[in-house]
Amino acid sequence: MILVVGATGALGSEVCRLLKAAGHPIRALVRSTAAAERLQHLRALGAELVTGDLKDLASLGRACDGATAVISTASSTLSAQRGDSIRSVDRDGQIALIDAAVAANASHFVHVSVSGGFDTDCALLEAKRAVERHLQRSGVGTYTILRPTCFMEIWLGPALGFDIGAAQARIFGAGEGKMSWISLCDVARFAVAALDNPAARDAVIDLGGPDALSQLEVVRLAEQIGGRAFELESISQGVLQSQYDYATDPLHKSFAAMMLAVSRGHAIPMDDTLGRFPFPTRLTTVRDYVRRTVAVLPKYVERQAAEHYN
Repeated sequence: MILVVGATGALGSEVCRLLKAAGHPIRALVRSTAAAERLQHLRALGAELVTGDLKDLASLGRACDGATAVISTASSTLSAQRGDSIRSVDRDGQIALIDAAVAANASHFVHVSVSGGFDTDCALLEAKRAVERHLQRSGVGTYTILRPTCFMEIWLGPALGFDIGAAQARIFGAGEGKMSWISLCDVARFAVAALDNPAARDAVIDLGGPDALSQLEVVRLAEQIGGRAFELESISQGVLQSQYDYATDPLHKSFAAMMLAVSRGHAIPMDDTLGRFPFPTRLTTVRDYVRRTVAVLPKYVERQAAEHYN
């Protein structure tokens, strides 16, 4: 039985789908407030649902009982609810989950962290590194720490100002730092593959996509594929630094730190890692992502219009 924590999120949901395809029995820790359609999706995958929360120690014990492995993708950064914070969820909650997994004799714990190339001090980075250290010292049978760079679905998506459908892009800094954007679908593939791959035993693995592109290069690619010129909003390095320096809220400061990281870029050579994780299909490129996004736009616009006029 594989326990997935964060299963109702985009990354955790994809992990569950891949586990199902690989024939693994799935258990998902879900909140009582989770959306009905997300719960139904997990049930359709055959997942056993356990209601709980990373801040509820008793629920973590119930969720881990009988689990042979745990894959944790949960974070408060994009789905915070009342009582959630980076400290209570991304740090203390994850540490409590590790302790529960060890107490339940789980043989493998896979934790999705953040890239080792991100080094601007902030609450999120501190939390992730504290969890990594705790996991390495926990005594769990085997651990795997995955450190992905920026998810293209998020950082090259509308939520953070990169809107391919509207041909608009928010550019952090000069936009020239090359980033190894990675698809969350590929991070999910690494998480599931880690369960059976000796290369993942007690390993810390930095993950990036197959090509490193600057923000401006992604804009030019999207213009070429979509056939529309983009309107750019540029946030200078100085403004980004000021946002970081003066932020008092831990979440806001953490996002400011990540924006600075995006402005600088971070390329990760993946040849060695892919040699140890021989996937049958290649990793998702930014071109793949842009093409896929452009392809679904007409259906999206049609659906939005129908919802508006009906």
